[in-house]
Amino acid sequence: MSTERTSSSQAMSVTFEDRMSDADALMWNIEKDPMLRSTVTTLMVLDGQVRSDQLHHTFDRASRIVPRLRQRVRGNPLSLAPPRWEIDPNFDLRYHLRSARVPGSGSMADLLAMAGPIAMQGFDRARPLWEATIVEGLSSNQSAIILKFHHSITDGVGGVELMLEIFELEPDAAERMMPHAPDVHVLNQAQRFMNAFQHESRRQFSFARQVTSAGAGSVRDALTDPGGSVTASSELLASATRILRPESTPLSAIMTRRTLSNSLDVLSMPLDLAKKVGNHIGGTINDTFLSGIARGMSLYHQHHGAEQGSLRMGMPINIRGAASMKTSGNSFVPARFEIQIDFEDLTELMTHIRERAIAARDEPANQLVEPLSGILNKLPTTVVTQVFGSMMKGLDFQASNVPGSPVPLYLQGVPVQSVYPFGPLAGAAVNITLLSYQNELNIGVNLDPAAVPDGDVFMECLRTAYNELLDLA
Repeated sequence: MSTERTSSSQAMSVTFEDRMSDADALMWNIEKDPMLRSTVTTLMVLDGQVRSDQLHHTFDRASRIVPRLRQRVRGNPLSLAPPRWEIDPNFDLRYHLRSARVPGSGSMADLLAMAGPIAMQGFDRARPLWEATIVEGLSSNQSAIILKFHHSITDGVGGVELMLEIFELEPDAAERMMPHAPDVHVLNQAQRFMNAFQHESRRQFSFARQVTSAGAGSVRDALTDPGGSVTASSELLASATRILRPESTPLSAIMTRRTLSNSLDVLSMPLDLAKKVGNHIGGTINDTFLSGIARGMSLYHQHHGAEQGSLRMGMPINIRGAASMKTSGNSFVPARFEIQIDFEDLTELMTHIRERAIAARDEPANQLVEPLSGILNKLPTTVVTQVFGSMMKGLDFQASNVPGSPVPLYLQGVPVQSVYPFGPLAGAAVNITLLSYQNELNIGVNLDPAAVPDGDVFMECLRTAYNELLDLA
């Protein structure tokens, strides 16, 4: 079963499935270890003040268009089916939409200090998995919105689509129609059992059909090209081993401790210059972004007298195709791979980073992530959490690149000045996430202060690294 809603800002229909995918359910289940939480936070700075009553209207409307904003997660540990999305019969917008005044002088540093604890807090699992805090009292008559949601709702690309239901593309845009609130239907225990049984029956039938098709293809390949078939199978097995290999110890000699605390910071750079730098090696903005992180990490380790040759990074690989663009939820593969950071020549560094990222993107076993998630979800939650903990806590850093709006956005006619994303640490020492907005690349840095106690030094190393790269343009 699924729900289809039309996004007026995009003029397209988006399908919202009634159940989590196996990969989303896995993200949800492993939060038994709070260090593996998947909270995504976005900080939006506005060039002016907005009215609270109009904001309530805007978010109320968005919650009627995007079912996930009114849905809670309902699961059963004895059920074989993934958890179900269900309209919260007690939905109260006042709980999710809050207002506060920034402490201090209202600087960006004060705003980030305020956003940190908000990003740290887990969600109330009895309610829909999102919160928005309207912040007043910023300098220069600015205001801000701190929006956070659980990663199981959507990935970064889907999050941008969600934002377009809140913001407008014109300063004087006409008020959009308020649709009817979605119907509330809470299943009883017998209905839940039958719904889960039907879901699993459909899924097993689909899986069997895929296996049959793949099996026929494998037999055909084995008959026509036996050598190639054996090689492909060997490559798939080797790839699966690389993806699932436990790596519980970070490679960094200095960023070793992990806690539940965080420290947030930001930086920006011009999109057009970053694009020129990527073109320098026949690459993209993503190559500039990742190379800047690698160079910054190298400078930070040098500052501490550590000769660090390589680090282990995590990176979500976007697999949204034409079909998945119209489906809610996540469409990415969580990649882990090692990179060398001690290059003196920046062109060599960028070339290496690009090669490693492409290799991670093209791993044959990436296609197995969803079915493997389904298998892991059948195991006890404690076991699954330990398995994923052994994989995620060996990461030195995580990095993610999300394409944002190329045109200005407005809220009640007030321009959006900047948008900064903050991804979850999920076992790493640092998460660095990029979100483009107009001609700016806005980078949100989420640090574990136990791993990086001198965040100001780390940020200076990161800024120096990007300045060096931008000189290549």
